[in-house]
Amino acid sequence: MSNKIIEITDRCGLKDFVKFPMELYRDCPWYVPPILKSEIDMLDPAVNPAFEFTDRVYCLCRRGTETVGRIAGFVNRRHNERYGTRECRFGFVDFIDDSDVSRMLLDAVKAWGQRRGMTSMVGPLGMTDFDPEGCLVKGFDQLSTSATIYNAPYYAAHFRNWGLHEEARWREYRMKIPDRVPDKHLRIAELVKRKYGLRVFTELNRRKMVSRWGRKIFQLLNEAYAPLYGFTPLTDRQIDYYIGLYLPNIRLDCVRLVADADDNLIAVGITCPSLSRAQQKARGSLLPFGWIHAFRALYCKGGTDTWDLYLVGVRPDFQGKGVNALLFTELIPQARKNGYVWCESNPELESNVKVQTQWQYFERTCHKERVAFRADI
Repeated sequence: MSNKIIEITDRCGLKDFVKFPMELYRDCPWYVPPILKSEIDMLDPAVNPAFEFTDRVYCLCRRGTETVGRIAGFVNRRHNERYGTRECRFGFVDFIDDSDVSRMLLDAVKAWGQRRGMTSMVGPLGMTDFDPEGCLVKGFDQLSTSATIYNAPYYAAHFRNWGLHEEARWREYRMKIPDRVPDKHLRIAELVKRKYGLRVFTELNRRKMVSRWGRKIFQLLNEAYAPLYGFTPLTDRQIDYYIGLYLPNIRLDCVRLVADADDNLIAVGITCPSLSRAQQKARGSLLPFGWIHAFRALYCKGGTDTWDLYLVGVRPDFQGKGVNALLFTELIPQARKNGYVWCESNPELESNVKVQTQWQYFERTCHKERVAFRADI
């Protein structure tokens, strides 16, 4: 039976698109399914303001009535203008171990990109740099975090055989949370606070988190992440979208903000109890009972022993001055108090030596790696 490519053009089709990897990895203990509605909303131009400057195409590969693969194509116009490129991204890509299927999917995005005048193709990436990115190439027997994607070992070989070559690599670390803050961190933290007159905000309430700090947090992340691979700053509309999406739901005692005497934000550390097992139990939906698993992971002692680092950023003019030590001096005791034993870093660019050196005082293992590929088209 022959394969054919079907383009998805409505929200109903998006549901099939999002559900395919949930079926593909149904029996995989390391795969963490997304929350179905959240994933559909993220890919819906009527909901996500990233589509104000991003063109998209969603394709399924069907063999008869069976779905055997999926892929998305994106042209982020702001990114191309910023870097002077004509780049088409591919992402949200999954397929069975069949070279004909993967070739047809990649060919479909290539042709779509060429019709828009693009000259290169890169991925797996999302619409923006706040979306999951990278093909897993190490750590296939490690549990995914809720912020990353899982794929089987054969994906990378399919991408290389199609003609893609490695362009960027990310590392992920699993660290043992120490029983106490390392002495060097304590000394550096105290020195930094005195020298620069910094304050750490720990007693946060949800209203102030959104109204007083929300925009400042994402504006800081725009500055802190600016030098990173392919980063494009968030627009005001995107910032408002992420404020509404994330800040009302995070566990506030897992957040630390560092500011100067004038309330200028210097650094932010947003962490979260791991939701990976909770999302596996929820099977893609918070209703009717999936929310119970999420609540237990977030707020019940023993709900998880793992702590995920979501967003950590330091204003560029304070990077390398010990502010990271100040953040973790405040966060480590809270993590131990909450009963967390392990910490997941989430992806860090291999070339980002600054961020990786901050883990030198922790017992750690690089347990996952992922890659972005590129090809001329």
